[in-house]
This record gives sequence, C-alpha cells and structure tokens, in this order.
Amino acid sequence: MDNLLNKEPVKRAQEHLKKFDENKKIKVLEETARTAQDASKALKCEVGAIVKSLLFRAGDGFILCLVSGDKKCSLNKLKKITQKNDLCMATPDEVKTQTGYTIGGVSPAGLINKIEIFMDSSLERFNKLYAAAGHPNCIFEINFEELHSITSSKIMEITE
Repeated sequence: MDNLLNKEPVKRAQEHLKKFDENKKIKVLEETARTAQDASKALKCEVGAIVKSLLFRAGDGFILCLVSGDKKCSLNKLKKITQKNDLCMATPDEVKTQTGYTIGGVSPAGLINKIEIFMDSSLERFNKLYAAAGHPNCIFEINFEELHSITSSKIMEITE
C-alpha cells in the first residue's frame, strides 16, 4: 500500500501540502475512501468531516466545490453565485483533464490547472477535516482555516 505514495498524483498533492506545512503527511488507508461514507468508516469519523471535491463545468470554465460529506451541493445556489445557467457536473474525463486526478481521489491540493474553488461554510463545524490526496486510498488531515488557505477558496454557503 505504501507504494501508493509514489504515484504521480499523490506526490503532486503531497508537494503542494509541503509548501504550506512541512508536517502535513498523506495517510494511506487500507480501505478505499472513494466515497465520503467509505472514508468516514475507514477513518472512524463523522461523514461530515470528509471533504468532497466536486468539479462543475460553468460555461467554458470550471469550478471546484469543497463540500461536507453529509451535505449535497446546490446547483441552484451555484447558478445564482456564478450567473451561469449552463452549470453542470463535469464528466469523468473533464475531471481528469482539469484537476489531474480521477474521481474518488480528487484532491483540493495540487491541481494541474488554476480552477476557482468554492468552499462550503458548513465544513467549519469540524475541528479536523479529511480530504482526498490523489488516490481513493490516500487522504490528508487538515482544518478549515488551513484548507481555505491552501486552496485560496471563496467561503460561501453552497449546499442544500
């Protein structure tokens, strides 16, 4: 399992985290953390403490939304915020092309393209958050302020 740390997407996430905090380490989980439920079970934490990274296509651009595992991202709120009525979930190919990660392992750290990031304010309820780190079995622990800082995200209410 440790060889997962040598995979390019995981190394990219780790390098981004290290620039921010030398002590940030990616953890390799025995079980998959592909979904928020899987991750919370593997980490023995509340599902809401899992950060879902969801990519949306908005016109000819993309937006990455960081949402609590127990919440659902609101398309209507996103459409109002972005003023884009053609907003929709990105396809798996678009996710890979835009972020450099595959679905289930999309990390908010180490994106290959500059993407606007919205972070849902409901994540603030947790002292510890867990986000994907480039592979479905890899995660990193972070707090709300740190996540906001490393992603340069806009904090807003984007869930239903």
